[in-house]
Amino acid sequence: MGILSKVEDRPTPPEVYNWRVYMTASVASFAAVMIGYDSAFIGGTLALPSFISEFRWAVPSQKTKAEVDLLKANVVSLYQAGAFFGALFAYATGHFLGRQRGLTLFSVVFILGAGIMLGANGDRGLGLIYGGRVLAGIGVGGASNLVPIYISEISPPAIRGRLVGLYELGWQVGGLVGFWINYGLVETMGPSHKQWIIPFAVQLVPAGMLLAGSFLCKESPRWLLSKGKREQALKNLSWIRNLPVDHIYMLEEITACDAAIEGQRSTVGVGFWQPMRSVMNSRKVMYRFFLGGSLFFWQNTSGINAINYYSPTVFKSIGVTGTNTSLLTTGIFGVIKTVLTFVWLLLLIDKLGRRNLLIIGAIGGSLCLWFVGGYIAVAQPEKHPTAKLQGGGIAAIFFFYLWTAFYSPSWNGTPWVLNSEMFDQNVRTLAQAFAAANNWFWNFLVARFTPQMFTKMGYGVYFFFASLMLCSVVFIWFLIPETKGVPLEAMDRIFELPPRKAHKIVMAELREMEAEFRANADGAGLSNEKEQALQVERV
Repeated sequence: MGILSKVEDRPTPPEVYNWRVYMTASVASFAAVMIGYDSAFIGGTLALPSFISEFRWAVPSQKTKAEVDLLKANVVSLYQAGAFFGALFAYATGHFLGRQRGLTLFSVVFILGAGIMLGANGDRGLGLIYGGRVLAGIGVGGASNLVPIYISEISPPAIRGRLVGLYELGWQVGGLVGFWINYGLVETMGPSHKQWIIPFAVQLVPAGMLLAGSFLCKESPRWLLSKGKREQALKNLSWIRNLPVDHIYMLEEITACDAAIEGQRSTVGVGFWQPMRSVMNSRKVMYRFFLGGSLFFWQNTSGINAINYYSPTVFKSIGVTGTNTSLLTTGIFGVIKTVLTFVWLLLLIDKLGRRNLLIIGAIGGSLCLWFVGGYIAVAQPEKHPTAKLQGGGIAAIFFFYLWTAFYSPSWNGTPWVLNSEMFDQNVRTLAQAFAAANNWFWNFLVARFTPQMFTKMGYGVYFFFASLMLCSVVFIWFLIPETKGVPLEAMDRIFELPPRKAHKIVMAELREMEAEFRANADGAGLSNEKEQALQVERV
């Protein structure tokens, strides 16, 4: 099998895998670029001498370490707090306005927040940064809800993981720029107000590209069908699939969507409040919500966001000294994450699958963190600083980067892929809001307390995260089924079966159903024109 070979649920015309679907997913993924950049640049910027000097954060001459830890935690975590509420707001936005217009709205909110931050300086204090971070957080929280849903709804099943993975790739590209920008500024520009304000200004670039690109995207056909806008839904789906409406592949997809929506309308309903009632009244749906939200608990307790937001602190604990060296080491971390995200996107997510990736990543990552924590416990590098890293320190850095190599192609993006596909149409927006809010809630806790954890626990922080990664293996093994290549309309079935066997059973059932559908169509003598007439009559 080649690098870009696909596992299809049914015979699929090559026209379906066209530039339009990739372009739409890529444009939507600019939301992830702004999220990734914002998550990565802030830790390095707060460590710049120019920022420390302008806001009088010098320790111990101007503030105590505890005071600086608190201020850093506030600046970083207000973004996550805003994102938590943004993810919840996105439910109403996605339901009433749709996916495409929702992305436009949240990109505008982010731009307003980023613009407000540019007014901050030492005389005005941190107020504008605080307020801007909250607004920017609302923007990214809403986008983090809508983008995975939108991409999953427009994607052919065989490349759905790859296309939703573009969201994660955008996150890593933004993070790569965020990790390196501070190093570049320190190397090329002397300490000044401009030195630390430039990273804040760069936030506007991906947000502006998302805003402009959102006007080029087509609204989700599945959302349009759920709102009774059938003519526009067929037109949009025909454009995205690059096929005429009367093509057999289109008829199969439309029939499946109609059946799913009709089933929901007759059982749960398709209104704003009905999904909430469905969750409260159905233990099966509530259980799936629990699974989706829990994936982000395990993702955040791997330690990734402690590193993203406080990378200088993390590398200092291993023995890396000097602002420039710390920023360089952080930049290499960003390169590894980005390169391995390409590997995840092209080779792994739709081949090795979601479940296997999560298990392998958690086991390998945990072993690496045990080594790093053990080295710090024995060598105590912060108490015995040296101009150059010794052999043990170099080994610790190696295992830290190896942890990155295990984490990036597994837990970094796979929870987003799973949450975008594991719910039916009627609760998908609510479910993604719940999942994204979970992500930002746990993200907030990590961002808020990481400085204090490193101060109080030292090497124990690494043991803490390593232990939780091992616990996540048990969770995945017993509770999460494989979903690669499974159509969205078949997700209810896959979660009715034992997780370890579900994928094999459902794929066999789908092949039987597809063969029966085509045999019935041929046996009835229905031409494409007759099928189209039936579709028009049903409208």
